[in-house]
Amino acid sequence: MSKTPPHPGGCVVFSGGSAANSLVDVFNKVIEYRKCSLSYIIPISDNGGSSSELIRVFGGPGIGDTRSRLVRLIPEDDNPNSEKNAIKAFFNHRLSSSAPTARLEWLDIVEARSPLWTHISSPKKELIRSFLNLLNLEIVKRARPSSVFDFQSASVGNLFLTGARLFSGSFESAIYLLSSICGVPDNVEVIPAINSNFSHHISAGLKDGTVITGQNAISHPSEPTALPDLSEETPISPSKETEEQDRIEDANLPGSLPTLRKQYISFSKGDEEDLSARIERIWYINPYGQEIRPPANPKVAEVLTGARCVIYSIGSLYTSIIPSIILRGVGEALASPSIKHKILILNGSLDRETGPSREPYSGTDFVAAIARAGAESTGAAGIPDQDQYKVYVTHLIHLDGEGTPEVDVAELKALGIECVRLYGRKLDKGRGKKYDGKALSQALEVILGKREPGAEKARRMTIES
Repeated sequence: MSKTPPHPGGCVVFSGGSAANSLVDVFNKVIEYRKCSLSYIIPISDNGGSSSELIRVFGGPGIGDTRSRLVRLIPEDDNPNSEKNAIKAFFNHRLSSSAPTARLEWLDIVEARSPLWTHISSPKKELIRSFLNLLNLEIVKRARPSSVFDFQSASVGNLFLTGARLFSGSFESAIYLLSSICGVPDNVEVIPAINSNFSHHISAGLKDGTVITGQNAISHPSEPTALPDLSEETPISPSKETEEQDRIEDANLPGSLPTLRKQYISFSKGDEEDLSARIERIWYINPYGQEIRPPANPKVAEVLTGARCVIYSIGSLYTSIIPSIILRGVGEALASPSIKHKILILNGSLDRETGPSREPYSGTDFVAAIARAGAESTGAAGIPDQDQYKVYVTHLIHLDGEGTPEVDVAELKALGIECVRLYGRKLDKGRGKKYDGKALSQALEVILGKREPGAEKARRMTIES
């Protein structure tokens, strides 16, 4: 939630959490030389990690990416013992991966015995602790023989945001509170794509007809979860797994899909197995698996209306970027000609969502996915004509080298999309490249009109034609 009204001519970034955190300094430079506001649009459909346990016990949105971005936006401080660094460490801290140890660690935090409180001033400590103690009370109140809260690997920042949301009854109020505590600059805001106290889940449809339910199952290796055939007129009898889940007293509605009710605290982000086919589209579902079309947070349309620049950041295409674009109201706002620059920063490597490895995504495929999501947001079905791609993407920045998505510059140029090639750094692990912050900042400056292209040759940047 913004502390000041959005500035005209602002910059809007669509992103998820961890991947785009590496580019926060780049985006800060963009608004510094443009002297404008910066708005991050963050999806709330994540149901993996410690967020899955918070959703199971308390309901509500997936908050991990929002917390991650707010804490990343804490201004840098060279003093390792500064309060800023202490707050950053506190809200980024995860409890032990051992459930019994994590519970004891949590009690030390709420009782102000934890060393994490060192260097945090008493006024802020007691303010933060009041919401953590409120959440602790709710955890105790909701404990049942069939369901107790699992503190394993829980994020302290996620726990705080949940306590603040339960107290205020408003997710955006909780964001405002954490933003204020973190000292996020007034011209920067983090906006949830959907402003809700309820959970919102997504499904993915693959080209071979497979349907995968839940963001965690889409992003990480798991068995495909086929939805029931809802076209049958006869009532669907609950499965044995559904009946077993219904015996658990938690925040989920009776009869909800079991895959949306489970804990996904531990999962692997590496060595991800291929999907059986390409992802064709993403959509939102209710707890029973039926497709729904929720509206975007009104603030999303508000900042897009005043924006002159939109950036689709690096990250998981179908679980970090697309879930925000397909919401009602977003596609129409993105298609506005008043937004002069719509820049896709292409990922430096391919992942599970942009495969399978036998049929990897190209730069054009990324653009097509964004265009389809924008069109579906307006109610249009199917893949839009290629001449509509430039309505949603005007520029593509990409890396060159082994493991990076292939980019057909001539094809994109024929579609009215300008390409800028950068030479990045090799990833520490795996195939692909990562962006050099200075080179990316300068490329954005060239696109936005501050620098002359010839001045950037030293940064190994090429505007392709």
